[in-house]
Amino acid sequence: MAAKKSNPIRLYMSMSLDGYIAGPDDRPGQELGRAGGRLFNWLDDRESDGPSGQVYREALATGAVISGRRTFELAGRWQGDHHDGVPILVLTHHVDDGDVPPGHARFVTDVDDCARQAREAAGDRPVMVHGAGAARALLRAGQMDEMEIHLVQVLLGDGRRLFDHLGGDHIELDLVRRLDDRDVTHLRYRVRRREEKTP
Repeated sequence: MAAKKSNPIRLYMSMSLDGYIAGPDDRPGQELGRAGGRLFNWLDDRESDGPSGQVYREALATGAVISGRRTFELAGRWQGDHHDGVPILVLTHHVDDGDVPPGHARFVTDVDDCARQAREAAGDRPVMVHGAGAARALLRAGQMDEMEIHLVQVLLGDGRRLFDHLGGDHIELDLVRRLDDRDVTHLRYRVRRREEKTP
């Protein structure tokens, strides 16, 4: 079995039961798509002592962020600070000359280099992943260690899916934690390495 890294790269993503992370027509001014805000009602409990509060605090304790370019732009580039001034590594295919991201953000074009920089920047803390594009790239490269899926009890029916166009590789997951809360189930999966055998 592959050794577990001390600071895992971990996806945090709210998702509907039918696999959508945003409603249809997600764009600037309607970043979550039509009806996509439904996926984030659980954040009403983020200050609680319950499971949603615990998961939210864990997310904000991460030491670096990897974001896809589209997510970064839709979020207004987070004005250069996602949380607590941690480094933001934006995984992108292309960087325009003179396009300097604000604050603690920087562009990276290679997925393995992005993962390496993020781990180093985070120290002994986990790395947070934002965005479906970045998640798929990290999974394909074998760089994703864990996924925290906030599974919301709704069928959106249309929109942007998390795992579309992932590719043909079979990826096995181990459920390592389940936390039930009002209107959401927080599921943490460990991503098995390709060299690990399927039981």
